[in-house]
Amino acid sequence: MKPPASTRRPKTGSKTGAKDASSRARDRHRPPRIGFASLGCPKALVDSERILTQLRAEGYETVGAYADADLVVVNTCGFITDAVEESLDTIGEALAENGKVIVTGCLGAQPEKILARHPNVLAISGPQAYESVVGAVHQHLPPAHDPFLDLLPPQGVKLTPRHYAYLKISEGCNHRCTFCIIPSMRGDLVSRPIADVMREAERLAKAGVKELLVISQDTSAYGVDLRHAPGEFRGQRYKASFEGLAEALGELGIWIRMHYVYPYPHVDRVIPLMAEGRVLPYLDIPFQHASPRVLRRMKRPASAADTLERIRSWRAIAPDLTIRSTFIVGFPGETDEDFDMLLDWLGEARLDRVGCFPYSPVEGAAANALAGAVPDEVKQERHARFMERAAEISAEKLAAKKGRRLRVLVDAIDGGIAIARSEADAPEIDGVVHVRGGGKLAVGEFADVVVTGSDTYDLEAKLAPGARGAASAATTKPLSS
Repeated sequence: MKPPASTRRPKTGSKTGAKDASSRARDRHRPPRIGFASLGCPKALVDSERILTQLRAEGYETVGAYADADLVVVNTCGFITDAVEESLDTIGEALAENGKVIVTGCLGAQPEKILARHPNVLAISGPQAYESVVGAVHQHLPPAHDPFLDLLPPQGVKLTPRHYAYLKISEGCNHRCTFCIIPSMRGDLVSRPIADVMREAERLAKAGVKELLVISQDTSAYGVDLRHAPGEFRGQRYKASFEGLAEALGELGIWIRMHYVYPYPHVDRVIPLMAEGRVLPYLDIPFQHASPRVLRRMKRPASAADTLERIRSWRAIAPDLTIRSTFIVGFPGETDEDFDMLLDWLGEARLDRVGCFPYSPVEGAAANALAGAVPDEVKQERHARFMERAAEISAEKLAAKKGRRLRVLVDAIDGGIAIARSEADAPEIDGVVHVRGGGKLAVGEFADVVVTGSDTYDLEAKLAPGARGAASAATTKPLSS
């Protein structure tokens, strides 16, 4: 697994520095300008898009450099130590370049950490605090005009390319994993009504989005808090459940990719929809470990042995199923035997896309009180061994695709090469397909290719005969207007 791009921030390093009051006064007839830095996971990215959509509706402009903005908003991440430091560094960059900074997001739930490093920020709010962020912007940079005179694109303001978007279906989480502090920041599970989710999904599809990436803290628990109350979409009623959502989204005729799925038993019922092409044959499942003893210490809701058998049954139904996951090595109390069990499990599971992180203490996490800290050098050695094995599996599985015909979605053009993704590749975190001779394809276009080669993570391909002009929908049901 390639490391994801974790930030979407304005450019820094401008020689002009922050604008002074006189230069802003000369620009008083232009709309107020906002700089925005969005850090962390796709769930935070969706929060940023909602904030920016509201600000754009009120007449604010967004700019790509801190120094060109009248005010900067930083949406922070506070999940692990490295993320906290990145957030604090980004706040510092924005203060140095602009001077007027509002902070929100997960780290905002711990304002003392922010104020200890940056006491001059204008305001701080926690995650999902949309009204607080917009209110703080109003206070320090009032809107300039009547929002009803402004036009917005139908999909709102997006920080992703036009052809794909994240669809957040819930907030919070009911689990209490010992290494995680997300519930203390975002609370328990709160699902959106399925009719609301589908209205947003259909609006995005009609605006030209070709791929929806379904995200939450626990996607397969969707609707539990709503008692799976049904909602209506296109004259049909669908339950607010993982299966019901997959069925409804499958009506849109675009790529639907499921992220952050716990392997509950009812996930089995969605695999046939993947085999039928209703949703992509792709599951992002955070297994975290395979040793039953370590899983119990983590308080993870899964059995490694049962999961292996279910993976086999899933692949029997949907042979092209791609499974990606993340793991933690060096968790407190992890022994050599536990780690060897993890390596053996990985060898049997043969996951397609894998990421691994050496355990890092997170302030406020219950795991900090567990005995049996693993030395850093042991963590790093285990991490290297795990990733070496994962890379071998990835290279073997990609090499087996040589000669296959695949449908790909184009993300970028680099000279005569199209940089695209197959059904097996989520943006930014998985591999890509380099399509030779694809320079005339358009970004956001589907094309059929034939695989000609591979390396550890990526595929090489050429356009298949008759690829240009192929249908732009990837699934069986067309999008209706």
